[in-house]
Amino acid sequence: MKKVLIAIAIICGIGAVCGLGALGGLYYWASKDLPSFKNITDYTPPLVTTVYSEDEQVLGYFYKEKRFLVKLNDMPHYVPQCFLAAEDSSFYEHDGVDLVAIFRAFVKNLQAGHVVQGGSTITQQVIKSLLLTPERSYQRKLKEAILAYRLERHLSKDDILTIYLNQIFFGARAYGIEAAARAYFGCHVQELSLAQSAMLAGLPKGPSAYNPYHNMAGAKKRQRYVLGRMLELKWITHEQYEQALSEEIVLRRMEDPSWRQGAYYLEEVRRRLIDRYGEDFVYNSGMHVYTAVNLTHQLAAEKAVRDGLIASAKRRGWTGPNQHLDKAQWEDFLKQNPYVVDALDVGEWVEVLVTDVTKQRAKVRFGDFHGVVTVEDVHWARQLDPSKATDEVPSVKDCRLVLHEGDIIWTSVKAIPDGVADGSAPAEEVIWPLDLERMPDVQGALVSMVPETGEVRALVGGYSFETSQFNRATQASRQPGSAFKPIVYSAAIDSGMTPSTVLLDAPIVYTDYENDRTWKPENFEGVFYGPTLLRTALVKSRNLVTIRIAQQLGISTIIDRARALGLESEFPEDLSVSLGSSPVTPINLTQAYSAFARGGSWIKPRLILRVESAWGEELYVNKPEVHEAISPETAYIITSLLKQVVSDGTAWRVRRAFSRPMAGKTGTSNEEQDAWYVGFTPDLLTTVYVGFDKMTPMGKWETGSRAASPIWIGYRQAVEAEYPVRDFQQPAGIVMARVDAASGLLAGPGTEKTFTLPYKAGTQPTETAEPSTASPSGGAKGAAGEDLLKQIF
Repeated sequence: MKKVLIAIAIICGIGAVCGLGALGGLYYWASKDLPSFKNITDYTPPLVTTVYSEDEQVLGYFYKEKRFLVKLNDMPHYVPQCFLAAEDSSFYEHDGVDLVAIFRAFVKNLQAGHVVQGGSTITQQVIKSLLLTPERSYQRKLKEAILAYRLERHLSKDDILTIYLNQIFFGARAYGIEAAARAYFGCHVQELSLAQSAMLAGLPKGPSAYNPYHNMAGAKKRQRYVLGRMLELKWITHEQYEQALSEEIVLRRMEDPSWRQGAYYLEEVRRRLIDRYGEDFVYNSGMHVYTAVNLTHQLAAEKAVRDGLIASAKRRGWTGPNQHLDKAQWEDFLKQNPYVVDALDVGEWVEVLVTDVTKQRAKVRFGDFHGVVTVEDVHWARQLDPSKATDEVPSVKDCRLVLHEGDIIWTSVKAIPDGVADGSAPAEEVIWPLDLERMPDVQGALVSMVPETGEVRALVGGYSFETSQFNRATQASRQPGSAFKPIVYSAAIDSGMTPSTVLLDAPIVYTDYENDRTWKPENFEGVFYGPTLLRTALVKSRNLVTIRIAQQLGISTIIDRARALGLESEFPEDLSVSLGSSPVTPINLTQAYSAFARGGSWIKPRLILRVESAWGEELYVNKPEVHEAISPETAYIITSLLKQVVSDGTAWRVRRAFSRPMAGKTGTSNEEQDAWYVGFTPDLLTTVYVGFDKMTPMGKWETGSRAASPIWIGYRQAVEAEYPVRDFQQPAGIVMARVDAASGLLAGPGTEKTFTLPYKAGTQPTETAEPSTASPSGGAKGAAGEDLLKQIF
């Protein structure tokens, strides 16, 4: 008997050793080539990069997977509990593998004859999601268990649960619990109710099958299961269970503002981030990017640019209908383009079908609605002729010259009909008054910056980002025309000239014998004014005086000054540079003008202020970059003259719109190809550009004053209330003097017209004008006259 027992013991020992060996071999077989934990312990899933406005409203997102990182302690306690109840109720008790759950699932699946329940823990699901392939095999399952066990020794339970809740896919393009809360309930995870949390916890098992947008009954069934498990586990009371089940589920997606408002600003931020970090990092790292944009400013700027470009397009005339339909196609068009009455607000554009035209009006249809366009609404729709300004052409007096039956045209709602406004008549039975519209082909840009800090409050790069992503505010180099002249005149002041220096406005001819070309520059008006004060030459934007200044100083001096102000252009050694022939971008010109608004130093425009990682770590701070360029006295003198451009010069439209101190300069390139207006107060500097993408004349009188300054006005009026009335601070080294407008000498008893002008101390005139000082033509005599002769010969 003893021998038998010994034999049995030996056999059992050998069996145990063999079993342990088999298990060891199985472990070795399964554990070979196991992946590293680094992907999990340094958890960096693809996350959404979020871009914020100045007051931390969301401007937009960049992502490949829509996932927002959220910490466990930022969630209501019942959110993780819902997922534990649904997936792994003993999560905080096992070591990564739940043998009881595996056995229970095995029995259930055996009874059902197919897989109805899984035994994977949350830790195993994290391993499967981040480290292993989705293949189904015993080797992968064993690897999963081994790695889960090991992971529990490297990370805390809370860390693993945090990874799980941020990693899982919920359907509706949502990865992670925060994205799911936004996609299904239009809220943040902190705002989820118990009922909503339970429904989300039921989705990972089958994101498509249980998607409540497509299968609310299935989603509710999963929600009931999750809440039932929580009740069994005594994690909620029966009252909470009943209350959650009875709560109405309202599905709502959180609005994604990306590319809807501030699209050009957002795109410029994207480009700069990619330049700094690379595309993969921008789209996957979950950065928090804080910008200087103010959405009130941005929306006002976008509207002002749209309105200004539409107005410019209308001044050129009518380009014809969008398309023309045969009568057999009318009904199909109306059915394919329905309209909802709630969307028909004043100013809203609608594409309509012309059904009947007389001299006085055109009847139109859009969807189920009827409208009318009167002859007064088509008055601007003349034939295109860039050689004539709209003021020189009679208004259209007959609708039949413009519109025809079957035309598809753009219109805008002039007013909401009375019957619709008070609800007394169906919207389909009333006649909607409409304005004729046309889509502009001309483009434009606007940059608005705080001169003190360089923070760019608004940036618009064109009429519509949807139709053209080319950002004219930062990428389009165009000739600034006369908007360049303040740079020239600042160099003149530093060369010893003063605002009352007398210069000759007379014809100039330059012959290029080498290339057999002749250049005969002219003033915009085609008139020569003779002896002219420097002040008047800048205020009235006199080309010939500007060229004489450049000739006297040397064009290299002008180019050096432009570069000192931060302008980036090739600047050939050519006198035409003084008239703004070297192209610059709107944002670059804004930077240069900041030297005048800031009292001598220019500041680099800042769109991005700072960048943080997904965990809130500081990655980048964009500190103000300031460069000294000119003296405070020179900056103040130029600013004072630019104030007179508004009060007495080419920016007269701005003067009519505002009563506060403002400085600015218009600019128009040859043949009205480019129109500019740069205007500023101590608190805000704004540049507007208008022109075709292809170098084409915009038409007669489409100048900086007419095409650009109304956009500036429209934007500035919308934000005007934010800024107190404030004048530019006068430096200590400036003295003011009242001078005779004709001679530039101190005003005397017989002076008819005077200007109050700033001077660097010691450069102000000391002689008093006598009635005989000025010639009948306004020219100067004496020493000033001799200086004028030197300018001629």
